[in-house]
Amino acid sequence: MTNARIALITGASRGIGSATAALAATRGYAVCVNFREQREAAERLAASIISAGGRAVAIQADVADEAQVVRLFKECDAALGPVTALVNNAGILAQHARVDALDAARISRVLATNVTGAFLCAREAIKRMSTRYGGAGGAIVNVSSIAAKLGSPGEYVDYAASKGALDAFTTGLSREVAAEGIRVNAVRAGFTYTDIHASGGEPGRVDRLAPGVPMQRGGTPNEVARAILWLLSDEASYSTGAFLDVSGGK
Repeated sequence: MTNARIALITGASRGIGSATAALAATRGYAVCVNFREQREAAERLAASIISAGGRAVAIQADVADEAQVVRLFKECDAALGPVTALVNNAGILAQHARVDALDAARISRVLATNVTGAFLCAREAIKRMSTRYGGAGGAIVNVSSIAAKLGSPGEYVDYAASKGALDAFTTGLSREVAAEGIRVNAVRAGFTYTDIHASGGEPGRVDRLAPGVPMQRGGTPNEVARAILWLLSDEASYSTGAFLDVSGGK
């Protein structure tokens, strides 16, 4: 298994993460399906990958919790081997609110998952991928959002700010580990049909905003997943610190 490609995808029980895990399996990756709460969906996805002849495991962990992140990677090591690809996809948002209605607890929750979680997972991945630690290299893709550029005024500026931080993290980390065999890139997803919009109190948000997208429609999780898999692949071997907007021209 020394040449095995092993992808750990956070927040992979639904939406973009689930689509990415399923597609990665078809591209020959063994897949660690991370989830926080939706065990049944994550285990069903892992089982479908295995039934199709692939390798997969579903592992529960809250990426905002450092001890759980360390356990997540150790359990992935034991089940599949050390990761060669990390997709920092886990993300949360809260109900629509203006900044003058936000409290510190909400802001901290959003940043803990969307920013701190990505840092912690990248740290553990680097320890396994980097030539500095005897690794053979690898790739990291951070799933950002077009909200980092648009700001999400009147809805969730805190979420947009967390994605702006993820963009800065992508740039800095890509330069930090480029000489250690690790590529770090990001996909900025646009208005995509996933369950996350219900968390903001508006399940139909994509349909409301679609007319303002140059392509006149929302995106699908599979469209974002294909961009992620390209950045993980050898076809993107000279790309690091890059941002691919999958947003219909928004």
